[in-house]
Amino acid sequence: MPIKKKTRSSGKTVTDAMRGNSFPLGATVRDSGVNFSVFSKNATSVELLLFSRAEDPVPARTIPLDPKKNRTYHYWHVFLPNIGPGQIYGYRVHGPHEPARGMRFDAGKVLLDPYGRAVVVPETYSRILASQPGDNCSTAMKSLVSDPRSYDWEGDLPLKQPFARTIIYEMHVRGFTANPNSGVAPEKRGTYAGLIEKIPYLKDLGITAVEMLPIYHFDEQDAPPGFKNYWGYAPISFFAPHPAYSSRKDPLGPLDEFRDMVKALHRAGIEVILDVVYNHTAEGNHEGPTLSFRGFENDAYYILEPDKRFYGNYTGCGNTLDASNPFVRRMIIDSLHYWVQQMHVDGFRFDLASILTRDEQGMPLANPPVLWDIETDPALAGIKLIAEAWDAAGLYQVGSFVGDSWKEWNGRFRDDVRSFLKGDRDLVSKFASRLLGSPDIYGYEEREPEQSINFVTCHDGFTLNDLVSYNGKHNEANGEDNRDGSNDNMSWNCGYEGPTDDPSVEDLRNRQVKNFFTTTLLATGVPMLLMGDEVRRTQGGNNNAYGQDNEISWFDWGLVDKHAGLLRFVKRQIAARLRRDASVEDPGLTLNQLLQESKIAWHGVKLNQPNWGADSHTIALTVRSLRGRFMIHVMVNAYWEGLEFEIPSVPELSGTSWMRWIDTSRQSPDDICTWDEAEAVQDAVYPVQPRSLVVLVGRLKNHRKL
Repeated sequence: MPIKKKTRSSGKTVTDAMRGNSFPLGATVRDSGVNFSVFSKNATSVELLLFSRAEDPVPARTIPLDPKKNRTYHYWHVFLPNIGPGQIYGYRVHGPHEPARGMRFDAGKVLLDPYGRAVVVPETYSRILASQPGDNCSTAMKSLVSDPRSYDWEGDLPLKQPFARTIIYEMHVRGFTANPNSGVAPEKRGTYAGLIEKIPYLKDLGITAVEMLPIYHFDEQDAPPGFKNYWGYAPISFFAPHPAYSSRKDPLGPLDEFRDMVKALHRAGIEVILDVVYNHTAEGNHEGPTLSFRGFENDAYYILEPDKRFYGNYTGCGNTLDASNPFVRRMIIDSLHYWVQQMHVDGFRFDLASILTRDEQGMPLANPPVLWDIETDPALAGIKLIAEAWDAAGLYQVGSFVGDSWKEWNGRFRDDVRSFLKGDRDLVSKFASRLLGSPDIYGYEEREPEQSINFVTCHDGFTLNDLVSYNGKHNEANGEDNRDGSNDNMSWNCGYEGPTDDPSVEDLRNRQVKNFFTTTLLATGVPMLLMGDEVRRTQGGNNNAYGQDNEISWFDWGLVDKHAGLLRFVKRQIAARLRRDASVEDPGLTLNQLLQESKIAWHGVKLNQPNWGADSHTIALTVRSLRGRFMIHVMVNAYWEGLEFEIPSVPELSGTSWMRWIDTSRQSPDDICTWDEAEAVQDAVYPVQPRSLVVLVGRLKNHRKL
């Protein structure tokens, strides 16, 4: 039935709006128009607003939705003929504004569609006005109608490469090419298109998957005055790519440019993993803005305190999404479906994933429904699922995260490797366990060896250069008198705080950086590297650069030449790891089975005499490959003096016994070579220099050449 009502704002009579359907949610393009549907349980009335421009002070058309004709259960819906992709729209939702009951309806605010596939942000956008009483029509973000069917994927599909063959590179889309020295055209710097131009660099490095900091549309104004939210952990749309990362100016350009980037990465054999934030939104605490969710159904989307005026804050960001609510669970699943099916991404890293285990009171659930929904969803089968298995309220689930297929950011790998290699006490047994895939954490689950995502650095904290250059954080640029950011970084400046021209300090820092890379790339599990660490990118000691959209955070491409030796070192290791993994067919073993069949022998400076004591700073191990084709012997000296390590005699080795592959104490290019170029080691002992790591390799007789 047509709706014949006058709009409040335009004065035009709307005669062409039809009842529409409750499914699917969002704005769905059909042959003759667009169907709109949104969820709001307690709204008394809903208005759909159509705009000609994002900054218009009043909508061009207002379509009131009749509760009797345009509502089915908790879904408000309408069909509009003769409109299509590119139409700008938003909602006004009327209802009780009673914070004590958890209701925060505000008809003065124009709301984003929670299922909107694209967002347009007016130049006048104001987070402050969205937080204050009154109308914010001209300054509100708005949704855009889009049609995913219009894009030609040219046969592209998610790659579904095995984790055993995965090298992850955590990166920031904007920060990767924003620097003027990136060589990218000015109009493409800091964009999806700019990243496409740098794919040859990623390919040459050996990366098989990029893990992108949040690209879901977020509120850049969710930051202290004078700063911009750079990292992107301030989501306000779980279906729309961030438009500021697009070089295209047409409203729907970001959609196609993002898909162009995914398609180009796939052609290079590189998967796309998105860092997703389903734990909170940019609407913040009780004083925050009304942008979308709280204006539709505040107490459904968020965990509220017993005093419902306030939000449960298990994220440290002001609010917490209630993933135990069936409507929120459905939104999360629908969002994941969209990014896999329509945007072709290969996986997801879930920020503060432990939040998803909490119920509506904030208590952890033994079997959280949303995690099992994701785990068992056939549309997500084979998609990479990675959990940051902790939250900001003390829940730490590394080694105990729910599910049979989730991989986990191994925070203990980061902490123990940092501490051991800088010379802390009582860590040798923990370091040894981290090398072997952390069986002390994961062995009881009888899971695959790749359950552990091994990393030493990530976006949150020091870069690898800063880890070896600063004893303390230097966050003065953040405007909080250096109070923000972690005080416990497990870092060591190698004798001087900050940049230095002292060659002895620089030599030690290079050695430590190579020690960290070698440990990460040798260890059982999935290695993850931080953007720019391979060329010693620095943030000047800033370990919390979330608001620094400038040279502090951007990739400095001048470092590629300055640290060419380190870059070569990392490339060689990645190439060898990928060859090693390719040479052994996946036997389908659990971590425990792999360790049992790998024939590992532990040593100290003396053969077969590992020193597990609290004062030990050394460890060595000999490992035979599963198929008996090669052996490696690793010697780690985290002590401040050089030590002579005994080398095992292995009669089965072909040629002249052991060959030196890596010695992190040596200068480039002698610090690493190809296995075919490795020099023979004739002596029964090897002098391992202070704070260095040595890897010897040997092919067994009758081996198949790698």
